[in-house]
Amino acid sequence: MTDETDETDETDETDETDGADLGRVLRALRRRADLSQRQLAERSGVPQPTLARIESGRAVDPRFRTVERLVRAAGGDVAIGMPSAAPATTEPTPVPHDDMRDEAGRRYPAHLDVWEVHEPRDWPGAWWAEWYRLPPERYPLPLPPAAYEVNRRYRDNRRWCAEVRRTARVRRFSGGDLPDTCWRFVAELPDGELVGELRAHERSPLLEYGEWYPGMPEREMVLDGVLVAARYRRLGLGRRLVTALITEMRAAGIDSAAAIAEGFGIELLLACGFEIEARRPAALRLSPPRRRYG
Repeated sequence: MTDETDETDETDETDETDGADLGRVLRALRRRADLSQRQLAERSGVPQPTLARIESGRAVDPRFRTVERLVRAAGGDVAIGMPSAAPATTEPTPVPHDDMRDEAGRRYPAHLDVWEVHEPRDWPGAWWAEWYRLPPERYPLPLPPAAYEVNRRYRDNRRWCAEVRRTARVRRFSGGDLPDTCWRFVAELPDGELVGELRAHERSPLLEYGEWYPGMPEREMVLDGVLVAARYRRLGLGRRLVTALITEMRAAGIDSAAAIAEGFGIELLLACGFEIEARRPAALRLSPPRRRYG
């Protein structure tokens, strides 16, 4: 769940020019270390109000020792030297939502992921309560301008999902003993881990139906199956695999594809442009006989 006040950073809406850069760096360091103001204050021994003033730019000339303790507690380094001899340093990634403010004009916590709320589905508190089933005039509370996840486990999982979506690569596999009429696509992580796979094959409609009719394609694709590792499902990898197949088969002059699906597979194919055909057989399963007890 989210909370719009308990974790809000104690900062003013505007920065003083002299302390703006230092404040942004500290907020970026806190985000990288995933620390709230309270947590960084406890680690560094610097009072939280002092940290809040530095981050907001209100502390125009903070003591060097104070800044050093904060930076080191957040996992950063402080370097002093002549400009020509100063070692090259990499600044932490800026806080992406640093320009956003809550209804009281305060910044949102730097270490959390903040997103704008446009409808109930964007706000976990309303989503779990199924507000989206109500008309706007019946919402129990007004929607906040933004939301964030306080629970560390949920937040880490959200960032992990975003990283998988960003880095996973989908490609067509070729070579080996794979026949020319068999198509295989794989989804891989940067380290080469296989997390998804799609298999399909070409067929001739003329051979299937035994006769030719006007408009019959010369070739069509049959989707044999799409499989995504359990941990990586619901991240869009299945849709990327199907989309890759459609893109390449159309580039090869194949515009028609057939598939049999069940469960979530039906939703996946419908989202990728497939349509349900009533004349097609349903998915069937043969299970072993049930054992009788008694």
